[in-house]
Formats: sequence, C-alpha cells, structure tokens
Amino acid sequence: MRYIEKNIKDVNALKAVVQRVINSSVAIDGKTISSIDRGLNVLLGISVDDTIEDAKYLKNKIFNLRIFEDENGKLNKSLMDVKGDIIIISQFTLYGDCTRGRRPSFIKALSGKEAEELYEYFISLFKEEDLNVGTGIFGADMKVSIENDGPVTLILESKKTF
Repeated sequence: MRYIEKNIKDVNALKAVVQRVINSSVAIDGKTISSIDRGLNVLLGISVDDTIEDAKYLKNKIFNLRIFEDENGKLNKSLMDVKGDIIIISQFTLYGDCTRGRRPSFIKALSGKEAEELYEYFISLFKEEDLNVGTGIFGADMKVSIENDGPVTLILESKKTF
C-alpha cells in the first residue's frame, strides 16, 4: 500500500486554482489586457506529465462545477447556469517544489512552446462554449487583480494526487 501511495504522489497533474470572483483583470505594463465580471478566475499550472486528455478533463470539471449559490443559498449552480465569465491565467509557479532549500524548484512545470500550446488548447475548450473568456499572456509578467466572491477557492487536478 505504501508503494502505491508513493506512486500516486509522484504523478503530476494539470493543476488549477479556481476562484469565484466578482471581477478579475490582467494588466501588463500598466495596461489592462483582459477583464471579466462575475465568474471564475483560473490559475493554471501545467506539468511535464500533462496531456490534451488532462486539459479536457479539467475543463469539464471546471465548466460543470457547482460553486455558485442558488436561490436557497446552496452551492448548486455552475458557471453556465449563472451565465458567468471566466479568465484563465498561466501560473507555472503552481509547480514550485519547496521541499528542499529556500528557493522553489520548477522542474515539474512544463516550459516553453509545449506548455504554451497546452495552455492555448485549454483556453480554446472554454471558447467553444457560450462564455466570455478572458486570458493572460503566456510567460508575461502580469499584474492580476481579483475580487473574490465568498471567498470560494478550490484546487483542482486532472489526476488523483492527494
């Protein structure tokens, strides 16, 4: 059993920090490049093990996640139910490993062209839906403004890792 648990923990997965927001925006060099109103802010971390299948799985999970309140105050409505917006921002630091030393290691984060392609593919899956989709710019130094609603913040992964 310990062997299986160790292997599960060693598997990397597409990772998203999903926040229910009143609004969110991304600015580069002082200029707002993307903004949304009520909806979800998604910080997306892409690992060296991630595939298109991981992107499809995580998109469906986020798209159908019931984290908006219904008329009874229960978390019972999805992004589509409330006709919300979504903003997706690449966040390689989600794969920062701080177990050794004082500086994070990003060896598990996918870098370069492959990561950018998977990020763009993930965005395209949401653009296929009837949603207002905002984005950051892959690899850019961005200033992200988030006005949380709740707050409701969830960490989702495309594989069972914890």
